[in-house]
Amino acid sequence: MEESCLEKLKKDYAKLQKKYRLPSFSELNEDFEIEKLQDRETDFLMRGIRRTIIEKIAALMRFFELILNPAEAATPLFVFAILRGIKSETKNTVEKLYKELSVYELASLNLDIQYSEKEEVKFVNDFTKKWKEMKPVLAKITHELSIVWKDEHKERKYLG
Repeated sequence: MEESCLEKLKKDYAKLQKKYRLPSFSELNEDFEIEKLQDRETDFLMRGIRRTIIEKIAALMRFFELILNPAEAATPLFVFAILRGIKSETKNTVEKLYKELSVYELASLNLDIQYSEKEEVKFVNDFTKKWKEMKPVLAKITHELSIVWKDEHKERKYLG
């Protein structure tokens, strides 16, 4: 029976995991969807994993930019409504997280310029640890923003 692309990816990752003491495949897959790399043949699996992680970082940074500087982009209207009710401490936390994420964005850019498997591994290991710290904070922020949005949405009276 022929091995599936996902099984091959897991096997290739297991070799790197053993060599470099990386997080488990399931942990990275749960947080960063690395299984989507199964359709790509590459000799640089760590680069692909790092780039998959960067996709999540970039998405978070784009959302944070809307909160921190809404006038600079085509900002969805719900963001303006949220901004009216957001606590200053939450905005400060968003700014802190944005700065932390930008460090990883720049490190990733450097790895796109100068490839090093060991540096790719260091990036993945470092960010995985940082992600574990950030997840509860991000969950708290998104929960707060959704409450602000719901409250703002309830207050609006629509004329038909």
